[in-house]
Amino acid sequence: MVLELVQLYVVLDKNKMKDKLLKEISNRALEFKSLYAKYHDIYVTAESLTAGFIGASIVEIPGSSAWFDRGFITYSNEAKMELLEVKDETLKTVGAVSEDTVKQMVKGALLHSSLATVGVSVSGIAGPDGGSEAKPVGTVWVGLMKKGEEPIAHCFHFTGDREEVRLKTVLRALEGLAAITQGKTPNFSDL
Repeated sequence: MVLELVQLYVVLDKNKMKDKLLKEISNRALEFKSLYAKYHDIYVTAESLTAGFIGASIVEIPGSSAWFDRGFITYSNEAKMELLEVKDETLKTVGAVSEDTVKQMVKGALLHSSLATVGVSVSGIAGPDGGSEAKPVGTVWVGLMKKGEEPIAHCFHFTGDREEVRLKTVLRALEGLAAITQGKTPNFSDL
């Protein structure tokens, strides 16, 4: 009986965390309306582990067609190469979950979007499988770039289950997009 109560508490606590993350994502996505009014940037996403959730969060806001051009869901390495021009050599040398890969992804996304001025890319290991000693589950790279500038990237080591890792990735990606839109360096911290 005690074990069942502890398990129930853990489930309820995880649900609270996920609800909190979803609320933060919604609030962050809402900011893009006012950012567009001030900066007139248009966004493109290149998503692997989040499979379109960043773009979906942005377009949840009415009027988002003014500030969102498109999203590339490039879950496989082949999609990364075909749609975003990620180099085969990069994927073979450092893998899909790497700084070089997300930088190439965001460059490719901006290259293939005539309207977008700011891009984000994400690649990571959400789990529960797929991790290694060098890249454990929860390892996520986020790439950001403003058209005409060099891409930047940041590595996160998130904790939590698959859904939490993906939600944390979306939140940090949106925060990064908002920061570079305003000409700031993203001030990332792990969740």
